[in-house]
Amino acid sequence: MTREARKPKKEGMFKKRKRKPCFFCIEKVGIDYKDVPFVKRFMTDRGKIAPRRMSGCCALHQRMVAAAIKRSRQIGLVPYVVD
Repeated sequence: MTREARKPKKEGMFKKRKRKPCFFCIEKVGIDYKDVPFVKRFMTDRGKIAPRRMSGCCALHQRMVAAAIKRSRQIGLVPYVVD
């Protein structure tokens, strides 16, 4: 199959989306494990820790969020599993 016989590529078929910037990097807000509504914002409806692509955090702040969620679970502010 020669190069001319191939189908031409469709331009713009897979556009790279620009990632939204990290909430914590912009707002300069600290992560507090005692603030339950704030911690629940980074959890799924099933009680799992939301991944980076859902939470929109950078890697550093995602690790901090995960630690805060785990800490609040340990104390009993946030449940491990939601029924």
